[in-house]
Amino acid sequence: MSGTQRLPVIYIPHGGGPWNVMEDSFDGRSGYEGLRDYLAGLGKRYRDRTAAILSISAHWEEPKPAVHFGARPGMLYDYGGFPDFTYGIEYPAPGDPKVAARIEGLLAEAGIASKRETERGFDHGTFVPLMVAFSEASLPVAQLSLIAGLDPAAHFALGRALEALRSEGVLIIGSGLSYHNMRGFMSRDPRVKASSRLFDDWLAEKVALADPEKRRSALVDWRSAPGALECHPRSEHLVPLFIAAGAAGSDLGRRDYGAELMGVSVSSHIFGEE
Repeated sequence: MSGTQRLPVIYIPHGGGPWNVMEDSFDGRSGYEGLRDYLAGLGKRYRDRTAAILSISAHWEEPKPAVHFGARPGMLYDYGGFPDFTYGIEYPAPGDPKVAARIEGLLAEAGIASKRETERGFDHGTFVPLMVAFSEASLPVAQLSLIAGLDPAAHFALGRALEALRSEGVLIIGSGLSYHNMRGFMSRDPRVKASSRLFDDWLAEKVALADPEKRRSALVDWRSAPGALECHPRSEHLVPLFIAAGAAGSDLGRRDYGAELMGVSVSSHIFGEE
């Protein structure tokens, strides 16, 4: 691993299902055109500075954090009801056992027990956005699971343990959605749109807090935010943000992208961009 500049850490919206190959169904009117442009822009900004990617997807939970050690991950089509061709998508990026070992070591140093995993493929929280941002699939991709129970403080601690990776050429990407209530998407209910905007603006305000401990305290208490439980009946799509904020250390955060997607407000947040 190598890197001459400290990389940022990013929380991105990965969208629904295999949207990136579903142009007829997920068109610009639903916001996907803007998301595609944003993710492609991330690749342009960071490709040349990045030696490896660490993907932390909302779609992988384990009793304790699991680190993927496979050298050649397959594909995990963890969605349903889409055309047959979407179950043949390939993203042939290699895994990175060396980065995985480094992650394992950093977690151990922080007193966090982890387990090794070798068989899991790339789920859509990983391969869908990376196919847009890093379409050449040449950068190795390490994977780390969430912790079952989704405790915010535990995920902040997980992120804090990983901060050193940013100075070693590893781009940490937390992949989720800042709004994730399946009943709300495309509902056209003005109350849904309003609550998503309130929560999204709250997230942007708290991410931008300069004091990292105040930022941590506010985000750990996310359930008290306006519209929080309407936007996240279950928090697995929000939790990757806590890991990102933990890995930020004292670096400033900001909303890097904000738009309406499938009728609700969603955003990306970045920490430590120079």
